[in-house]
Amino acid sequence: MMPRRALAALLPALVPVLRPARASAPLGLATSTAGGGLATFGAALAEALAAAEPTLPLTPRLTEGSTENVALLRTGATDLALVAGEIATAALAGPDAPRILAALYGTPLLFAVRGDSPLQDILALRGRPVLWGARASNFVVAARQAMGALGLDIESDFVPSFVGRMADAPPLLLEGRVAAIWGGGAGWPAFTAVAAAPGGARFLAPDAAQRARITAAHPGLRPMALPAGSYPGQAAPIASIGPWVYLLARPGLPEETGHRLARALWRVAPDLARRLPQAAETTPAALRDAAPSAAMIHPGAARALAEAG
Repeated sequence: MMPRRALAALLPALVPVLRPARASAPLGLATSTAGGGLATFGAALAEALAAAEPTLPLTPRLTEGSTENVALLRTGATDLALVAGEIATAALAGPDAPRILAALYGTPLLFAVRGDSPLQDILALRGRPVLWGARASNFVVAARQAMGALGLDIESDFVPSFVGRMADAPPLLLEGRVAAIWGGGAGWPAFTAVAAAPGGARFLAPDAAQRARITAAHPGLRPMALPAGSYPGQAAPIASIGPWVYLLARPGLPEETGHRLARALWRVAPDLARRLPQAAETTPAALRDAAPSAAMIHPGAARALAEAG
């Protein structure tokens, strides 16, 4: 048996090991407008982490979307942000740029029309009122790219409409003030509201030839499919194209914080996916495959990725 005096001498060294991890100051998380997909995901992510990893509290904040989120990261006005597609790729260039903590989910892009709409394809939307989203969102950037690859301009070939927040979008389609809403991803709130309304929704996506033209012009828009059952009445998967959504960290976010966040995020993703199906894509493999380059991954996330094998 160890003498009491020797045991007493060891206790100070044991205390730091036994003491629970100290809670960090809340980390700001920039998302999107109210009713937007990034805002919905950000709120759910903060709740999931609060339950599973209370030492890493997140404070979501509503913003105008990906473009504003990059500016907030660069100035240090937020610690973390959800940023999609080409906006994220452009923001990651340079040594003092934001860095990727996780690849969260792919966003298959489509048009939603009312279930009773006679429109059957994208070209039938020319000359009609189309709601493209909030002006600072990546949906608008992706719309310009995708339509441009098809020889169309979202301003001149359609009657363009934009909203300050995506929560205002569904009534515009349901009341017939626009012919279609552009957006995407599984469980996107604006599409869900339309699909759940009487009469439901139908979805228009680029056909195979159009998908090839878009991905050839913009490699950041990758082939992906909307899974069956993503919306009420959607019985079959829909092939389309779309960008990835990333969780980005501000320049200078400590490596240890990034390491703990990446590990915690991957741990809570399966539970989060029960609420938001797209969270099933939030895996270490997604970060490995979706990051434009390894240099754009945050050092803490890179360490967690190596530990995950």
